[in-house]
Amino acid sequence: MLANNLYYFLKPFVPRLLQIKLRTILVHRRLKSVEKIWPIDKRAAEKPAGWKGWPSGKKFALVLTHDVETKKGHDKCDKLIQLEKDLGFRSSFNFVPKRYNVSSDLRRNLTDNGFEVGVHGLYHDGKYYSSRKIFSERAIQINQILSEWKSVGFRSPSMICNLEWLHELNIEYDSSTFDTDPFEPQPSGVGSIFPFWISNNNSNREGYTELPYTLPQDFTLFTIMGNKNIDIWKEKLDWLAEHGGMVLLNTHPDYMSFNGQECGLEEYPSAYYQELLTYIKSRYDGEYWHVLPKELASWFNNYRYVINRTSLNIESTGKKYYINKPIRVCMPAYTFYETDNRVKRYAEHLVQEGNDVDVIALRRAGQTSHEVINGVHVYRVQRRSYNEKGKFSYLFRLLLFFIRAEVFLAIRSIKKSYNIIHAHNIPDFLVFSALLPKLRGSKIILDIHDIVPEYYVDKFKVSQKSYTYKLLVWVEKMSISFSDHVIISNHLWEDKITSRSVNKGKCTTIMNYPDTNIFYKRSKERQNDEFTFIYPGSLSWHQGLDIAIKALAIIKDQAPEAKLHIYGEGDTKKSLIALVTQLGLGERVLFKESLPIDKIANVMGNADIGIVPKRANTFGNEAFSTKILEFMALGVPIIISRTRIDQFYFDDSLVTFFESDNEKDLSDKMLLLIKDKKLREIRIDNSLKYIEENNWNVKKSIYNKIVNSQLL
Repeated sequence: MLANNLYYFLKPFVPRLLQIKLRTILVHRRLKSVEKIWPIDKRAAEKPAGWKGWPSGKKFALVLTHDVETKKGHDKCDKLIQLEKDLGFRSSFNFVPKRYNVSSDLRRNLTDNGFEVGVHGLYHDGKYYSSRKIFSERAIQINQILSEWKSVGFRSPSMICNLEWLHELNIEYDSSTFDTDPFEPQPSGVGSIFPFWISNNNSNREGYTELPYTLPQDFTLFTIMGNKNIDIWKEKLDWLAEHGGMVLLNTHPDYMSFNGQECGLEEYPSAYYQELLTYIKSRYDGEYWHVLPKELASWFNNYRYVINRTSLNIESTGKKYYINKPIRVCMPAYTFYETDNRVKRYAEHLVQEGNDVDVIALRRAGQTSHEVINGVHVYRVQRRSYNEKGKFSYLFRLLLFFIRAEVFLAIRSIKKSYNIIHAHNIPDFLVFSALLPKLRGSKIILDIHDIVPEYYVDKFKVSQKSYTYKLLVWVEKMSISFSDHVIISNHLWEDKITSRSVNKGKCTTIMNYPDTNIFYKRSKERQNDEFTFIYPGSLSWHQGLDIAIKALAIIKDQAPEAKLHIYGEGDTKKSLIALVTQLGLGERVLFKESLPIDKIANVMGNADIGIVPKRANTFGNEAFSTKILEFMALGVPIIISRTRIDQFYFDDSLVTFFESDNEKDLSDKMLLLIKDKKLREIRIDNSLKYIEENNWNVKKSIYNKIVNSQLL
């Protein structure tokens, strides 16, 4: 530490060129002596105790970070952001707020486009750890900035750190260390290519995740060593991938030269970084988990419980229980897994926490009967197309799926005992396919996506006084009685179901919260001048797509640039196409097939306005649409009909309401938002704030508690 203090005392008096020359000489003198530990220290590949791999079975994790050391680097950030966006990557930018002015517009641009903002100290002077008093004083200011920027990550300047002192910061992760880098001022590496936990035993703060960088820094490779290629990066990356480690790179926009400009004294061509990203994307396509550092830290904070076992204290009994993971879960669901956000989100979340998950689902033409998707085993036991002609054909297919799911579970539960069967309706009676697993000790969760009796009334236009409706209410009660816990998808339905079928203590409401790893604000990527309205989802009568089509017909001459894109399938698709033809909107309303969730997120994020035109006098009046929250998370303003459910959750500051079943009012609102850009921006800003507290990453703990409670 004395040597470091002396270095930073003398540094301001030494010309920059001389600093670089001296460091170059020292590095080249040391290269031979450190060749066994740099750039690869083979000892660092040892996996942590209990390590079960990265989420979704990925080969390695990829984390991109940048330290912005000077105003010069700050002013280059936009170019680096665009470079990464063009290649489909995201990263974290760490700023030094007391060394230069950090633009709020730049920070907003980063977060709006799904990037991350971190803190790289207050100054870049290397004095943080010269005394505890200095560090504590600076920690107060750093915490203020972390709070102001809503940041959770920190990196010490020059990689000089004291991991114990960092407990004074309000952070979820630190990235001030490395697996091996003998050329740093504090050269001792942590000797691991995996994240690890820094416990805090001296305060109420639990601790933080440490994320060591594992690829050599750009300044070392290109400025100090003078390399003219990225061979060392490739060599180290291939080794990290082979050993399933964390590829964490730290580069600096300060030292990058963009757009083919001549490189300055400390600079290297940004094409080197672009070449590395292209190499990763082409060689390891589909094999890596590309994640922001805050997302990896959040995952690891949960994952370490998988390694160490979860300890739950039950105050009512005074007993302490231990839950051994991984747990084994099966999810029967009469749905297409790839496009069902609710089922997919639960399943992949459980896998990310180290659990073993099977899903029984439907199959589209051309799909295989078994596929592993992001670590989830999807078994497709029945084909379906949206062409049910009536009640009996619909019921027949439900019963056939029920029988196939029951046979699957009976056979699998003998070979592979499930801890939990999480059944998704429709139908409610699908839970009874888990009869044999329940007899063998499995716990049963019924997830009510849609309230079946009311859904049936709407779909087949029957009376609530009919015997069929009463039978469906009875089936609902029996299905809930068979289950150990019930999840309901909105609070209005919770009130209705608890009034007729279940006690409140047995059920929990979990809305269709968006996963912000998938649904986040991104920039528009269009080359034309059209103004796009979009609807993604099922094409059913209660969804009111005919109202949206008629509204577009009203404004087609006033807004010639407006188009409506409809993604999805359903029993009204043919009639909707006929309506489009009748109104002469063949080039203005485009029908497209359903897309997997990650792809539809990109499509939705590229639209100008989202639209959810449900009918308020039908089932749709109380059916919550996850599309609304997804549009909000994407930063896309949305027009929705004034239904009871949506007025329960939203107000006029978040969405633009129109009177349900009123195409004239909808057309007025469409024109309003087309013309009023400022209003669209206000809706976007308010929606993004709302999503900060209403997303899956925030609310997933509710589901964790349900799962854990079933294992006691």
